[in-house]
Amino acid sequence: MRLPPIPDADRTPEQQRVATAIAAGPRGDLRGPFNALLRSPVVAERVAVLGEYLRFNTSIPFDLNELAILVTGRAWDAQFEFYAHRLLALKAGLPDSIIQAIAEGRRPDAMTDDQEMVYNFATELHRDRNASDASYARIKARFGEQGVVDLVAVMGYYSLVGMVLNVAGVPVPPGEPLPLKPLNKA
Repeated sequence: MRLPPIPDADRTPEQQRVATAIAAGPRGDLRGPFNALLRSPVVAERVAVLGEYLRFNTSIPFDLNELAILVTGRAWDAQFEFYAHRLLALKAGLPDSIIQAIAEGRRPDAMTDDQEMVYNFATELHRDRNASDASYARIKARFGEQGVVDLVAVMGYYSLVGMVLNVAGVPVPPGEPLPLKPLNKA
Protein backbone atom coordinates (compact mmCIF):
# COMPACT_ATOMS: atom_id res chain seq x y z
CA MET A 1 0.00 0.00 0.00
CA ARG A 2 1.19 3.47 -0.83
CA LEU A 3 -0.98 5.10 1.84
CA PRO A 4 -1.37 2.54 4.64
CA PRO A 5 -3.44 3.15 7.77
CA ILE A 6 -1.99 5.78 10.08
CA PRO A 7 -1.47 4.28 13.55
CA ASP A 8 -3.62 5.97 16.19
CA ALA A 9 -0.53 7.19 18.05
CA ASP A 10 0.76 8.90 14.89
CA ARG A 11 -2.45 10.76 14.01
CA THR A 12 -2.81 14.47 14.51
CA PRO A 13 -5.66 15.55 16.78
CA GLU A 14 -7.68 16.54 13.69
CA GLN A 15 -7.02 13.17 12.01
CA GLN A 16 -8.09 11.39 15.20
CA ARG A 17 -11.28 13.47 15.50
CA VAL A 18 -12.25 12.69 11.89
CA ALA A 19 -11.30 9.00 12.19
CA THR A 20 -13.42 8.66 15.33
CA ALA A 21 -16.39 10.37 13.67
CA ILE A 22 -16.21 8.19 10.55
CA ALA A 23 -15.88 4.99 12.61
CA ALA A 24 -18.86 6.04 14.76
CA GLY A 25 -21.06 6.38 11.67
CA PRO A 26 -22.80 3.70 9.61
CA ARG A 27 -19.53 2.41 8.11
CA GLY A 28 -18.25 1.35 11.53
CA ASP A 29 -14.56 1.74 10.63
CA LEU A 30 -12.10 3.35 8.23
CA ARG A 31 -12.01 0.73 5.48
CA GLY A 32 -11.87 1.54 1.82
CA PRO A 33 -10.54 4.98 0.95
CA PHE A 34 -10.72 6.53 4.40
CA ASN A 35 -7.31 5.52 5.73
CA ALA A 36 -5.76 7.18 2.68
CA LEU A 37 -8.08 10.20 2.79
CA LEU A 38 -7.20 10.78 6.44
CA ARG A 39 -4.01 12.46 5.19
CA SER A 40 -6.32 15.39 4.44
CA PRO A 41 -8.78 15.37 7.35
CA VAL A 42 -11.08 18.01 5.85
CA VAL A 43 -11.35 16.04 2.60
CA ALA A 44 -11.90 12.78 4.54
CA GLU A 45 -14.65 14.34 6.63
CA ARG A 46 -16.47 15.88 3.69
CA VAL A 47 -16.15 12.79 1.52
CA ALA A 48 -17.53 10.70 4.41
CA VAL A 49 -20.58 12.94 4.81
CA LEU A 50 -21.36 12.89 1.09
CA GLY A 51 -20.79 9.15 0.89
CA GLU A 52 -23.03 8.50 3.87
CA TYR A 53 -25.95 10.06 2.02
CA LEU A 54 -25.15 8.46 -1.33
CA ARG A 55 -24.66 4.99 0.10
CA PHE A 56 -27.20 4.82 2.91
CA ASN A 57 -29.90 7.43 2.21
CA THR A 58 -30.09 8.02 -1.54
CA SER A 59 -33.40 8.27 -3.38
CA ILE A 60 -32.27 5.43 -5.69
CA PRO A 61 -33.19 1.87 -4.56
CA PHE A 62 -30.19 0.10 -3.04
CA ASP A 63 -29.87 -2.62 -5.70
CA LEU A 64 -29.86 -0.03 -8.49
CA ASN A 65 -27.48 2.22 -6.57
CA GLU A 66 -25.09 -0.72 -6.22
CA LEU A 67 -25.45 -1.44 -9.94
CA ALA A 68 -24.29 2.12 -10.70
CA ILE A 69 -21.42 1.73 -8.21
CA LEU A 70 -20.30 -1.51 -9.86
CA VAL A 71 -20.33 0.08 -13.32
CA THR A 72 -18.20 2.88 -11.83
CA GLY A 73 -15.83 0.44 -10.14
CA ARG A 74 -15.38 -1.38 -13.44
CA ALA A 75 -14.80 1.92 -15.27
CA TRP A 76 -11.95 2.72 -12.86
CA ASP A 77 -10.68 -0.89 -12.59
CA ALA A 78 -11.00 -0.36 -8.83
CA GLN A 79 -10.42 -3.85 -7.42
CA PHE A 80 -11.28 -3.10 -3.78
CA GLU A 81 -14.33 -1.03 -4.73
CA PHE A 82 -15.69 -3.79 -6.96
CA TYR A 83 -14.88 -6.46 -4.37
CA ALA A 84 -16.68 -4.60 -1.56
CA HIS A 85 -19.68 -3.50 -3.59
CA ARG A 86 -20.16 -6.90 -5.20
CA LEU A 87 -20.97 -8.18 -1.71
CA LEU A 88 -23.27 -5.23 -1.02
CA ALA A 89 -24.99 -5.64 -4.39
CA LEU A 90 -25.68 -9.31 -3.71
CA LYS A 91 -27.06 -8.41 -0.30
CA ALA A 92 -29.29 -5.78 -1.95
CA GLY A 93 -30.67 -8.43 -4.33
CA LEU A 94 -28.77 -7.69 -7.54
CA PRO A 95 -28.35 -11.00 -9.41
CA ASP A 96 -24.83 -12.41 -9.56
CA SER A 97 -25.18 -12.82 -13.34
CA ILE A 98 -25.44 -9.03 -13.71
CA ILE A 99 -22.49 -8.46 -11.37
CA GLN A 100 -20.36 -10.98 -13.26
CA ALA A 101 -21.21 -9.45 -16.63
CA ILE A 102 -20.17 -6.00 -15.39
CA ALA A 103 -16.94 -7.46 -14.00
CA GLU A 104 -16.24 -8.97 -17.42
CA GLY A 105 -16.94 -5.66 -19.14
CA ARG A 106 -19.98 -6.87 -21.03
CA ARG A 107 -23.65 -5.94 -21.06
CA PRO A 108 -25.70 -8.20 -18.77
CA ASP A 109 -28.11 -10.50 -20.63
CA ALA A 110 -31.18 -10.40 -18.43
CA MET A 111 -32.11 -7.20 -16.64
CA THR A 112 -35.34 -5.70 -15.35
CA ASP A 113 -36.45 -2.43 -16.92
CA ASP A 114 -35.06 -0.49 -13.94
CA GLN A 115 -31.74 -2.33 -14.07
CA GLU A 116 -31.44 -1.75 -17.80
CA MET A 117 -32.15 1.97 -17.53
CA VAL A 118 -29.58 2.44 -14.73
CA TYR A 119 -27.02 0.29 -16.56
CA ASN A 120 -27.51 2.30 -19.78
CA PHE A 121 -27.32 5.65 -17.99
CA ALA A 122 -24.23 4.65 -16.00
CA THR A 123 -22.45 3.08 -18.95
CA GLU A 124 -23.11 6.07 -21.20
CA LEU A 125 -21.98 8.53 -18.56
CA HIS A 126 -18.67 6.73 -18.06
CA ARG A 127 -18.06 5.89 -21.72
CA ASP A 128 -19.36 9.04 -23.41
CA ARG A 129 -18.93 11.51 -20.52
CA ASN A 130 -22.65 12.25 -20.86
CA ALA A 131 -25.98 10.45 -21.01
CA SER A 132 -28.17 10.32 -24.09
CA ASP A 133 -31.44 12.21 -24.10
CA ALA A 134 -33.29 8.89 -24.09
CA SER A 135 -31.42 7.55 -21.04
CA TYR A 136 -31.82 10.84 -19.19
CA ALA A 137 -35.55 10.93 -19.94
CA ARG A 138 -36.05 7.37 -18.67
CA ILE A 139 -34.20 8.03 -15.40
CA LYS A 140 -36.03 11.34 -14.88
CA ALA A 141 -39.43 9.76 -15.59
CA ARG A 142 -38.75 6.92 -13.14
CA PHE A 143 -36.87 8.69 -10.31
CA GLY A 144 -37.45 12.41 -10.87
CA GLU A 145 -34.83 15.13 -10.98
CA GLN A 146 -33.58 14.22 -7.51
CA GLY A 147 -32.98 10.68 -8.74
CA VAL A 148 -31.03 11.98 -11.74
CA VAL A 149 -28.82 14.05 -9.45
CA ASP A 150 -28.43 11.24 -6.89
CA LEU A 151 -27.45 8.77 -9.60
CA VAL A 152 -24.90 11.13 -11.16
CA ALA A 153 -23.57 12.00 -7.70
CA VAL A 154 -23.11 8.36 -6.66
CA MET A 155 -21.10 7.69 -9.79
CA GLY A 156 -19.03 10.83 -9.28
CA TYR A 157 -18.46 9.93 -5.64
CA TYR A 158 -17.39 6.37 -6.45
CA SER A 159 -15.14 7.66 -9.25
CA LEU A 160 -13.35 9.65 -6.55
CA VAL A 161 -13.30 6.60 -4.28
CA GLY A 162 -11.97 4.40 -7.10
CA MET A 163 -9.20 6.87 -7.86
CA VAL A 164 -8.20 7.08 -4.18
CA LEU A 165 -8.24 3.30 -3.80
CA ASN A 166 -6.14 2.82 -6.93
CA VAL A 167 -3.58 5.50 -6.05
CA ALA A 168 -3.38 4.36 -2.41
CA GLY A 169 -3.01 0.72 -3.49
CA VAL A 170 -5.78 -0.57 -1.22
CA PRO A 171 -5.82 -4.36 -1.71
CA VAL A 172 -8.70 -6.79 -1.55
CA PRO A 173 -8.57 -8.86 1.67
CA PRO A 174 -5.82 -11.49 1.85
CA GLY A 175 -6.80 -14.72 0.12
CA GLU A 176 -9.53 -13.09 -1.98
CA PRO A 177 -9.14 -13.20 -5.76
CA LEU A 178 -9.10 -9.98 -7.72
CA PRO A 179 -12.65 -9.51 -9.03
CA LEU A 180 -11.64 -7.62 -12.18
CA LYS A 181 -9.51 -8.90 -15.04
CA PRO A 182 -7.90 -6.43 -17.44
CA LEU A 183 -10.15 -5.44 -20.32
CA ASN A 184 -9.10 -4.96 -23.90
CA LYS A 185 -9.83 -1.24 -24.18
CA ALA A 186 -8.74 -0.85 -27.79
